[in-house]
Amino acid sequence: MSETHESGDGSAETELGRLLRIMAALRDPVRGCAWDVAQTPATIVPYTIEEAYEVADAVARGDRDDLRDELGDLLLQVVFQARMAEEQGAFAFDDVARAIADKLIRRHPHVFAPDGSLLPEGSALRDPAQVEAQWAAIKAQERAARGEAQTAPDPLGGVALALPALARAEKISRRAAGYGFDWDNAAQVIGKVREETDEVAEALAAGDRRAVADEIGDLLFSVANLARHAGIDPEAALRDGTAKFERRFAAMAAHLAAAGGELGRAELAAMEAAWQAVKRDEAERAV
Repeated sequence: MSETHESGDGSAETELGRLLRIMAALRDPVRGCAWDVAQTPATIVPYTIEEAYEVADAVARGDRDDLRDELGDLLLQVVFQARMAEEQGAFAFDDVARAIADKLIRRHPHVFAPDGSLLPEGSALRDPAQVEAQWAAIKAQERAARGEAQTAPDPLGGVALALPALARAEKISRRAAGYGFDWDNAAQVIGKVREETDEVAEALAAGDRRAVADEIGDLLFSVANLARHAGIDPEAALRDGTAKFERRFAAMAAHLAAAGGELGRAELAAMEAAWQAVKRDEAERAV
């Protein structure tokens, strides 16, 4: 149930209204916070990206209390940007909320009537693939209506450059697949991954650093494609893989210490033996 608070003038306000009022106070050039006042739309972007990752981390850990706090931090970034835009006379938070609400209604014609009312029960699409295709078609219509079809003919355009590289690769490949440019199944993508691995080896053998970088890029793009075909988020898979390595590396160090060794001084063969022992321990615990 939503709580209300008393504002400075004695009237009731919602939690969101309270947050907007606090943000406006922080940005007050006379009575506000010097740090907040000094910020610009560009300077807080790194914090926005960081907060989005912290939301993802809280979800991955299943920590609901932390997720609540991190969502608040992310919401603050939206409120902060909207406040600065309002100060410049561009738009306000209500305009942001209205724009996304209108977009959701417009892009879900299988759920909403144009006025935002729910369609009768049983009228919605139930196939996620059909819904995604419809979403892409509506986005294309919107771009055409804005004249982007004439000014920006790139069929893969519009995917944010600031996305993490793996996530952007997956999204670009998904968009290309929407035009029918795709492999039939994951097995074919595995063949492409092997092909790209061979090309990396050839570039390494030739000692051509530029070619090596180019081929590794192709290999990573192919792996992102493989993840998409397998229905796996490549960013999440890499995070999990990195976390697994961290866990095993710490356990390997503990194995070495238990045997009288020391990480950084042990020979590679001893570290490999300890690594394999860690993997065996994990396998036994999983049984």
